[in-house]
Parts: sequence; C-alpha cells; structure tokens
Amino acid sequence: MNDTTVIINSTLLLIRQSATFCVKKNILKEIFETLIETYLADKVGISDMFLSKYLSAQLKNNLNNLHNNRELINAGTGNEDIILKDTTVRSDKIYWLDRNHNNQHEDAFFDLMDEFVRYLNETCYAGITHYEFHYALYEKGCFYKRHLDRFRNDDSRLFSMITYLNTEWKEGDGGELNIYHEDGTAQKISPTAGKSVFFKSDELEHEVLETMMPRMSITGWLRK
Repeated sequence: MNDTTVIINSTLLLIRQSATFCVKKNILKEIFETLIETYLADKVGISDMFLSKYLSAQLKNNLNNLHNNRELINAGTGNEDIILKDTTVRSDKIYWLDRNHNNQHEDAFFDLMDEFVRYLNETCYAGITHYEFHYALYEKGCFYKRHLDRFRNDDSRLFSMITYLNTEWKEGDGGELNIYHEDGTAQKISPTAGKSVFFKSDELEHEVLETMMPRMSITGWLRK
C-alpha cells in the first residue's frame, strides 16, 4: 500500500466518522427539542426515545443485578437533613448512580445527560450546574403518593426527570406516572422503555400509581 492510498483511506475514515458524529448530533438535537417543545406546550416534556433500546436494556440489566445482590435501599422522602421512610407514602427501592462506579452503561447515560444539560443551558438559559440520579424499582403493589419534588428547606432542584426501563410494559400493568396540572386535570403517562419525562420540580404534583409488575426507571433532578 503506497502513501497515496494510505492518505485516501485515512481521509475516507475521517469523513465516515464525521458523518456518523453529525447524524448522532442531529438525532440528539431532535430528541432534546421534543422534550423542550412538549414541556413549553404543556409543562410536561416527553420523549418516547430518549434512550436507545440497547442502552435501556443494559441499564435494566444493571438494576436487576443490583436488586438480586440486595444492593437497593428503601427510598425515603425529604433531603439529607430530613429523611423519612414511610411505606404508606412511598414503597420503592433505589440505588444512587455515580461515575465513580465505573459502569460503562451508566456512564453512557451520564454522557447523554451532559449533552442534554448543555443543550438546555445554551438554548433556554436554564442555569443548571449539576444533577443527581438513582435507579428506582417498584415491585408489585408498590406506589408513591401525590407529592412535589422540591423540598421546603432546599430550592436547588429545578427540573425533575424520569427515564423508564420497562421493556414489556402493557396496558393494565399499572405503575403510570400521574401528573396533576394546575387546571385540575390529570395526565397519566405509561412507563415504557426509553421514554423520558421532564417537568419543573416545584410546579406539578404527581404520583406513581400502584404497579402490578416490577417497574424500573432512572429518576433524578437537574439542579442549580
């Protein structure tokens, strides 16, 4: 292989990589715009394909492994200063995510969130500086009663975001997110895999309806 062939092949590789990168950026922009536009229209942003099928399945597998290894903890209400664990209000189990875990699929989720936060700050001047996320598992019969996500003694949560991992969810399985709008109407959202829901943490009360099958998600908050 002569020098000219090497140069041509290298150039073609760079072109293909650049094209792939551009396609990915355009897909992400479309997903992010869907979340933002639906939020602006109805105060609840929804994207049905925020996560790829592959990444959703891998994160679901991670959550199942954590559950099988008994690494999940009972969720509470309140922040670090006030944590109440009342199973009549909330009965899910959680596991906090952290890049220090060095899990490639969780890091891929964080990479996606970094892109979304960057886009949100650039286009909407949202003022988000960091975020926090955890896995959430609702076993059969579990629920989370109506509540707001912002604490009385801490206003740092700006937006709530839930991304679902339920690949086999069907009508009648329960576990829907029920959001109460200011006009008195309620919006019921199915927890299907890859879907992400996005809303202001201090605006809309919401609940997780009782689930008839294991319900899995990544739930968290974008903070100032």
